[in-house]
Amino acid sequence: MRILLTNDDGIDAPGISALRTGLEGMGEILVVAPASVQSAKSHGITFHHPLLVREAKLACGAAGLAVEGTPADCVKLALRALWADRFGAGTRPDVVISGMNCGANVGINVIYSGTVAAAIEAAFLGVPAIAVSLHIGDPRRIAWSRAARIARGVVDRLVQHPLDAHRVMNVNIPRTERDDAPDPQVRVVPMNTAAGRDGYERRVAPDGRTYYWPCGSGMEFVHTAEGSDVEALNMRHATVTPLFHDLTDPSTIDAWRARLEG
Repeated sequence: MRILLTNDDGIDAPGISALRTGLEGMGEILVVAPASVQSAKSHGITFHHPLLVREAKLACGAAGLAVEGTPADCVKLALRALWADRFGAGTRPDVVISGMNCGANVGINVIYSGTVAAAIEAAFLGVPAIAVSLHIGDPRRIAWSRAARIARGVVDRLVQHPLDAHRVMNVNIPRTERDDAPDPQVRVVPMNTAAGRDGYERRVAPDGRTYYWPCGSGMEFVHTAEGSDVEALNMRHATVTPLFHDLTDPSTIDAWRARLEG
């Protein structure tokens, strides 16, 4: 198996290093990740600047390529150019894996997520993709190695089955603050669609200008639906949510046709 590994926290982040180690033995792995942190960049891509690429080392010592661009840039560039440079023209990875993100990507956070966007870019281009994120409790107590073992277990189970080339499997690992805790159960769940409760704190700069500082945990929502990814992750389950990039609302197509075409 050949794997393209990317993320949105940047090539120096502990999550991609842990996941790269956790995926050892699955096959050939090419790492192409942002040179700097690109969290919450969603699906932005670069048009007006060149994408500088350099060789880099992950914290685990594995080699990779750092791209001065967004997560979506990394996958687009990798699939359109860098992969062929490494493995030959006409070849593609069997799967693109994005992560492991430092922070959960459940509910509407998947819309903002660069981690998920990188996986969706692969789906645009017809390569099956898996996004992997870790729910963070106390950031000083993250057991990255255990999180990577859990993620590897979920990935192994996913690739045992045919993965749709135009779909993303969004995986979230519950908080891992103890290395010796039992592995969580896996739940396949829909995403929670309620808005977040985060807001902005009004402040005044020393020069008198007003500014606003974002506040909130990112995991507080107006409503948590029963059986949703948010509920399951808060119950310490590992969650899997199939995603598709077609944003059409089929339930309203006929009504709007009647209104505008009739």
